[in-house]
Amino acid sequence: MNLFERYLSVWVTLCIVLGVFLSLFFGKDIQAISSLEVANINIPISILIWAMIFPMMLQIDFTSLKKVSKHSKGLWITLVMNWLVKPFTMAFFAWLFFEHIFSNYFSQEEIHQYYAGLVFLGAAPCTAMVFIWSYLTKGNPNYTLVQVSLNDLILLFAYVPIVEYLLGLSNIKIPSETLVLSVLIFIVIPLIAGIIVNRYVVKKKGLNYLNKHLLPKLKPFSTAALLCTLVLIFSFQGDKITSKPLHIIIIAIPLVIQTYFIFFLSWSLAKKMKLPHSITSPSAMIGASNFFELAVAIAISIFGVNSGAVLASVVGVLVEVPVMLSLVRLSNKWNYK
Repeated sequence: MNLFERYLSVWVTLCIVLGVFLSLFFGKDIQAISSLEVANINIPISILIWAMIFPMMLQIDFTSLKKVSKHSKGLWITLVMNWLVKPFTMAFFAWLFFEHIFSNYFSQEEIHQYYAGLVFLGAAPCTAMVFIWSYLTKGNPNYTLVQVSLNDLILLFAYVPIVEYLLGLSNIKIPSETLVLSVLIFIVIPLIAGIIVNRYVVKKKGLNYLNKHLLPKLKPFSTAALLCTLVLIFSFQGDKITSKPLHIIIIAIPLVIQTYFIFFLSWSLAKKMKLPHSITSPSAMIGASNFFELAVAIAISIFGVNSGAVLASVVGVLVEVPVMLSLVRLSNKWNYK
């Protein structure tokens, strides 16, 4: 790792501080940027995430996708963890901390809405950012694409029943525009662009040039886009961070525990099944991270923009990147053949 990557946690901390600073002193300008949305998806953040994802998509070789079947055990781990374990452990941790350990700090309405926000997050496995975590840990790009695509397909049918069951609600509707646009922005468009550029570069300069020269040059841009995303996310939510700091901290506790729990459980299962590191890492990462755009959109549509459910979903956004970066560091440290 180069000097910049080695101290990435320092840059992340600085970005968080900068984001809150911008929110406090340039609130109107920041709100104008945050309002640039289509179907509850912020356009500037989408562009930055696209910039992060593109280097991963550039590595995908469609001729070798058929070999992903060799790693079907990894896909089974992904499916079991994301749909049979993760939503229910998130609900358990939310119930434990809000209903019992910290119940004296909240009203009943706040408990209900914070619980709902965490359920929305726990039932929505990652769609976009897992490409970044896989890329930073040298995960298999073809396998990562397949597991994300499979999760997105299941999401269409399983998300609503799981959330309805855990919340005891009925008639929950997924914001279809948010889901479709997310798939287009975070998978389809960068994938097509990656295929076109990959074929052009390999044809003109060869595969060695792609792997040894072009991809290493793009990696710093991907990292820079990640840091800029952090600045925007924290600047958009700076007022919430400063107005309810104790609530933010308490909401973050079950989220952090859940993230590490799912990662370590997935990692342990994959390693016990003797899967290679390039499969183990993205298998563990996708369960640990969340499709926060969908969670926030549903929280807004059901409870309203100023609700506790939205606040809990937003805390998920704030917590995810720093925690996932710590897991990236662990994954690289535990790299094995």
